[in-house]
Amino acid sequence: MSLSRMNALDTIFNRYNDNEYADMPSEKIIDFYGENVFNDAAMKQYMDEQTYLSVKAAIQNGTKLSRDLADTIAKSMQTWAQDKGVTHFTHWFQPWTGKTAEKHDSFFNLTPSGKVIEVFEGDALVQQEPDGSSFPSGGMRATFEARGYTAWDPSSPAFIFENGGAGKTLCIPTAFITYTGDAMDYKLPLLKSEAYLNKAATPVAQMFDKACNKVTVTLGWEQEYFIVDEALYNLRPDLILTGRTLVGKLPAKHQNLDDHYFGAIPERIYTFMRDLEIESHKLGIPVRTRHNEVAPAQYEFAPVFEGVNVAVDHNNLFMDLMEKVSRRHKLVVLLHEKPFAGVNGSGKHNNWSIATDTGKNLLAPGKEPGKNLMFLTFFVNTIRAVYEWADLIRAAIATANNDHRLGANEAPPAIISAFLGDTMDKLLNEIEKSGKSDASGIKTALDLVESMPLLEKDTTDRNRTSPFAFTGNKFEIRAVGSSQNCGGPMTVMNTIVGAQLLKFKEEVDKLIAGGKTQDEAILVVLAKYIKESKKIRFEGNGYSDEWKEEAAKRGLSNFTATPEALKAYTGKKGDVFIKSGVFSKKELHAYQEVQYHNYASKLQIESRTLGEMVANLILPASISYQKKLADNIAVLKSIGLGEGDYSAQMDIVKALSTAINGAARGVQAMTEARRAANEAGDIEAQANAYCENVKSIMEEIRTFCDRLEYLVADAEWPLPKYREMFYIR
Repeated sequence: MSLSRMNALDTIFNRYNDNEYADMPSEKIIDFYGENVFNDAAMKQYMDEQTYLSVKAAIQNGTKLSRDLADTIAKSMQTWAQDKGVTHFTHWFQPWTGKTAEKHDSFFNLTPSGKVIEVFEGDALVQQEPDGSSFPSGGMRATFEARGYTAWDPSSPAFIFENGGAGKTLCIPTAFITYTGDAMDYKLPLLKSEAYLNKAATPVAQMFDKACNKVTVTLGWEQEYFIVDEALYNLRPDLILTGRTLVGKLPAKHQNLDDHYFGAIPERIYTFMRDLEIESHKLGIPVRTRHNEVAPAQYEFAPVFEGVNVAVDHNNLFMDLMEKVSRRHKLVVLLHEKPFAGVNGSGKHNNWSIATDTGKNLLAPGKEPGKNLMFLTFFVNTIRAVYEWADLIRAAIATANNDHRLGANEAPPAIISAFLGDTMDKLLNEIEKSGKSDASGIKTALDLVESMPLLEKDTTDRNRTSPFAFTGNKFEIRAVGSSQNCGGPMTVMNTIVGAQLLKFKEEVDKLIAGGKTQDEAILVVLAKYIKESKKIRFEGNGYSDEWKEEAAKRGLSNFTATPEALKAYTGKKGDVFIKSGVFSKKELHAYQEVQYHNYASKLQIESRTLGEMVANLILPASISYQKKLADNIAVLKSIGLGEGDYSAQMDIVKALSTAINGAARGVQAMTEARRAANEAGDIEAQANAYCENVKSIMEEIRTFCDRLEYLVADAEWPLPKYREMFYIR
């Protein structure tokens, strides 16, 4: 075994006696939950009543806060933060890099006379100025036009991020815009899309609930991830630079026994999970569920549902926490959608629903969904929206990382379809056929044995092969990638459902004006929508080849790669963003260009990394081992043994030669293809060239390298193997 691998394994084995548990701040989570959040309780304590009520109005009703009031709020926030030992503050935002961003400033300042003071004023709270040209802007900003702004989002509470003994920072969630006010982040379009959906959905909800004054969006995300030991991670250039293994042979045992799924959590991982939960709860992130996932070394966290804006912020903060806390335990979290070829990748299921300010979940069917016209209205309109704008949903989940996962017999396919379950499917068919809806209750009980209580069946079964599944009182968007910002898919969902509800209200009002009752008009329109959107509904196995053939007959798109999926943003269907005001035409083109650039850049980095690994690690180790075999053959020849006595060695030498030459030639071809892709034209052309010409060569190189891993003696192989990263933790 190579010395570096041996040292790494020795390091890991020595860690088994160094597994310390984090201290719980209290025996009860409720005692410290949200202690580092400037939440309602903190505002009540540190603000006067009038200021508090003004902030609450801004959060609940969208009332604008004056700059004068901002000074008072800032002072209250500063006092609260400094009481907790905070010395710096930052505007925390989510640019199109896919990562969070922050620039720290101290409360420390000097007066004109040179006196040292500590100050945090309203101007610093409301607005800051990071460099707007150093973040992806899709051409909206030239390199020399550097000014950009971060703008405070009062609807997402400020929080304190602790950096161990390095100090504490007050983080203020913000939107990020250009000097001219164009969005360069995920938050501002998300906020606009939620406001648009509220405006469209509230009049529809008022048809059934006159007391409704607002419709909000809720999100429950499920975060899947892998964990590897830090020592093994540091020996894998591909994991460090790209997040996934560019080479690596499957071990004899991987996920094929399904024994990892929901299995007992290993002690070291449990310690990490417990520590992460504590940090999350202090920041008000309501994580509740933890378990082993399907693939070895794969796990999941899931929180309680929250309002979509705060939920998106919390997921991004949670991913930051995962990285920080895992390092504390000498572990590394892998959020790449497919870090290990051949085993399940990681997604981030987005559970989307809408609710009224009167407490009604608009996607909850109740005991008799056939008689629940309010539910049916929002349910059918959501399906109709997915049918109309399916290509935008596909575009929202399109990344270089997610391309490895989608359709890989573990994740939803690239074809967007909706699963409703037998009961709801039959109900919609009945409405389409008869124009009536009077189906009975949908829940039944399962009686197993006398000693067990009755089990109440859910509204639907679960279909893990569906990218858009109804799961009882929400829709689960299962195709979102684990490393993605949920804001992208959520912005699409809010926008398309808002546009669909506006169309619905217009059609219903027209029928009512023509003499139909409200219920009659609603059922007529719903029956039409059910018929129109029937092609998008699929109850079977989304992984099957038969479904691909059937989907093609139905005319459904099957964009298997990111570049072709991204075209939807600036196609005809993308007009919904411009008409709704969620994106301007300039912003939409810029966002699309950034996604093309991200795609091409990731493949460029992967191909460069693969080339270096082959040249610097894999070929030297393989050639060295080949020489040892050749020397052995020469010795056997020299003592007079016949060819049959060293035929096994000769076969290995020949196999090594084939793989070595194949890998070397592949790297040369890949380098030439990469250079050509870089000169292909605009960024869309470059992305297409990387997709069509570079990716396939990378896969060929991997085949040769994985063959070399099998042939070369274990002691000679320089890279940590899958079996070590999967099972040594």
